[in-house]
Amino acid sequence: MTYGYIRVSTDKQTVENQRFEIKRFCASQGLRVDKWIEETVSGTKPWSRRRLGKLLRHAHGGDLLLCSELSRLGRSLFMILEVLNHCLQRDIRVWTVKDNYRLGDDIPSKVLAFALGISAEIERNLISQRTREALARRRAEGLPLGRPQGTRTRRLAPHRDTIRRLLAQGTPKTRIARRLRVNVETLRRFLKLEP
Repeated sequence: MTYGYIRVSTDKQTVENQRFEIKRFCASQGLRVDKWIEETVSGTKPWSRRRLGKLLRHAHGGDLLLCSELSRLGRSLFMILEVLNHCLQRDIRVWTVKDNYRLGDDIPSKVLAFALGISAEIERNLISQRTREALARRRAEGLPLGRPQGTRTRRLAPHRDTIRRLLAQGTPKTRIARRLRVNVETLRRFLKLEP
């Protein structure tokens, strides 16, 4: 199956330019897009939590993912490497139109996959090392680790009257929490702190 993937960062941008490029490429290669996946989302959002992640979880070996350029897969090099590595492991081919990139099951792709895998592992190790160093420094300085306590419950303070009204109406706490976009335990802690 051939997928056409289009991503724009804001709703002020149009998907039509990318669609045109992919269609023109398909016409020149004798290909046909079976399914289009479009999303308006920042490239910084993890690919696994975007429509791209859902697509890649359901794609099969031999499927082809077409996009206008590699930057459509993610904002950072690390994220793009992660997507490409995932595709290689699942035998999903990735072709880009603008930069003429081809990831498949040939020897050059396998060599590239090895380089991508090593790059991704090095990046993960560096991030992990920087995190450990920052935590060690904070411990040495006697500073607390993690999110400050009460951050979420303080966020509910402006909604105090709404919460009281909904509770008086018999609205379940789970529904109130969902409406305020917090965990129900956060709501319960907030209610315990309230006089």
